[in-house]
Amino acid sequence: MKAIYLRAILLLAGISAASVGNAADVTPLTPEAKTVESQSGWEFTFAPYFWAAGLSGDIGQFGLPEVHVDADFGDILNNLDFAFMAAGEARYDRFSIVGDVIYTKLGADADTPAGILADSVDVTSKTFAGFLGVGYAILEDQNGHLDVVGGMKVWSAKTEISFNGGILAGVDVEDSATWVDAVAGVRGNYFFTPEIYVTGWGLLGAGGADIDWDVALGLGYKFNDTISAVAGYRALGVNYDNDGFVFDVVQQGPIFGVAIRF
Repeated sequence: MKAIYLRAILLLAGISAASVGNAADVTPLTPEAKTVESQSGWEFTFAPYFWAAGLSGDIGQFGLPEVHVDADFGDILNNLDFAFMAAGEARYDRFSIVGDVIYTKLGADADTPAGILADSVDVTSKTFAGFLGVGYAILEDQNGHLDVVGGMKVWSAKTEISFNGGILAGVDVEDSATWVDAVAGVRGNYFFTPEIYVTGWGLLGAGGADIDWDVALGLGYKFNDTISAVAGYRALGVNYDNDGFVFDVVQQGPIFGVAIRF
C-alpha cells in the first residue's frame, strides 16, 4: 500500500507541474460536459462518467482477521450489482464549486492470511464517496487553467464478509461506517490544439481516515462545441480503521467519458 501512496503523490506532483489556462472542467475526464452559461456570468456543468476500476486492499470487521481483496475490473464486472458516477461544477470567473459522486455495490473474492482460517471468503461491498469543494484558478490563459481546490469528502462503506471452510466456516458478518475527510489539491486542463487537450486532478487529505487520495489523468478530444470525449486513468485510495472496522482499499482503472455541451 505504501508504494501505491507514493505513486499517487508523484502523480499529484506531475499534474501540478502541467501548463494550464481557462477552459472549464468538471472532473479530470469530463471538462466540457453539458455546460450552460447564465446571464450572470456563471457556468454550470453536469457530467456522468464510467470508471472501469478494480479493487484491492484489506477489509475487516468486529476484530475478526482482516481479509485481503484483489480483484481486477473483469472480476468485479461479473459481480457488479449497481454503479453510479457523476460530477458537476458551477464556475464564475476564477472561482468554482465542484462536486463528484461515486456509488458502487459489488462482490469480490478474498482470502485470509495463509489461507488457514478459511478456504475462501466472499465479500460484498457498498461504497459511497461524495466530494464537495471550492476552487480558485491560480493560473489561466486561453489554453487552459490550473485551480487549487479544497473541500470535504463524505464516505459511507458497508461490507459483508462470509467465510467458507476452515476454522471460520459459516461465519457471516456485516458492518458499516461513515466518516468525513478534508481534502485539497489541484485540478486543471490544457488544450494543445482547439480539439485535443489533457486534463487531470490530484487530491490528498485525511480526517476520519488516516489517508484519502484521488488522482487522475486523461486525454480528450473536442469534436465540436457540443460533444467531446476523453479517456484516461484514475486511482483512488482510502485507509480507514476505527472500532474494529477496517476499510483500507485502492480502486484504480481506466475512466471514460462522453461530454455533451448545450
